[in-house]
Amino acid sequence: MSLLRIASRSLARTSLLRAPKNTSSMAVTARAFSTRSSHRQQQQQQMPRTLKAGPSPGVVAALVGGALAGWYFFSSDSADASSDNAWRKVNYHNVYKDIADLLEDEDYDDGSYGPIFVRLAWHASGTFDKMTRTGGSSGATIRFPTESGHDANAGLDVARARLEPLKKKYPNISYGDLYTLAGVVAVQELGGPTVRWRPGRNDNKTESECTPDGRLPDAAQGSDHVRNIFYRMGFNDQEITALVGAHALGRCHSNRSGFEGPWNASPTSFTNFFYTELLNNAWVPKKWNGPFQFVDKETGQFMMLPADMAFRTDPQFRKYTEIYAADQDAFFADFTKAFTKLLELGVKFPEDAPVYEFKTLE
Repeated sequence: MSLLRIASRSLARTSLLRAPKNTSSMAVTARAFSTRSSHRQQQQQQMPRTLKAGPSPGVVAALVGGALAGWYFFSSDSADASSDNAWRKVNYHNVYKDIADLLEDEDYDDGSYGPIFVRLAWHASGTFDKMTRTGGSSGATIRFPTESGHDANAGLDVARARLEPLKKKYPNISYGDLYTLAGVVAVQELGGPTVRWRPGRNDNKTESECTPDGRLPDAAQGSDHVRNIFYRMGFNDQEITALVGAHALGRCHSNRSGFEGPWNASPTSFTNFFYTELLNNAWVPKKWNGPFQFVDKETGQFMMLPADMAFRTDPQFRKYTEIYAADQDAFFADFTKAFTKLLELGVKFPEDAPVYEFKTLE
């Protein structure tokens, strides 16, 4: 996909330019990036702190369309990927390319489905419980109304509807593999690190194994809650801090989570900006008729969730936050390991399942 068009749109939709504090060594340019190295070099340059104003009409259309189509798409048990060997018939390089081609859409949000694909992969996987060995991406129970209806999954019908044509094109891919691969594609194509991925997840045909509500993080809570959620999955403080860096992507929507706004000015680029913004800005409570959240004191354009602030105030979390704010390569290295672990929680892969390292599109 063309990163030039995404970068150009971001600049064209701006009304305010303000560089992130203490990032004077970065300078934004709108250019086409044909290799991973040139994209990473661009990320080290300054990106303007700017936002488009107003909601995109495409968001409303996508939400309505996704809601109407969602029940049929994602509760159907007619998927062809029921055989233990069905995954062997899929050309995953072609699936990767087709997912990448779905990312860009100037009428959706900030111009990319990438952030919501990452969220879909995360929420499909983050229900794992290491004690009961239940949950996780295998089974793809997030597509059933029981689980998709959990508050934490609001809006993810949009991502599933976007991917559904590929399920029809590649009937032998499981939903679990499709959703997790979409997260990998999004991270890589938006400039993040290479994420190792392997196929072989099986899909449940009924809702009987849907996980109970409450297994995903509550953004309104603090560090104790964050640890309880992630420790249940088997993560440590360093891995937790690395995973939360994905909040560099996307934004919150008041009609989904209740919260509103992006974390930084480049919500379609995978960077370490979550950490730099968290540490370098002064954050104040937002004055509005909505749930408690923080906004940056200088402009009020960028937000942090109460759970995000734990990575600034908790000494153990902050230790890693400072490392990742100072060194994007260190963040990328730790994120890819933690994200791969997340996507594989509870999955019983076939012994001969290959490990893929996909190249980004040029």
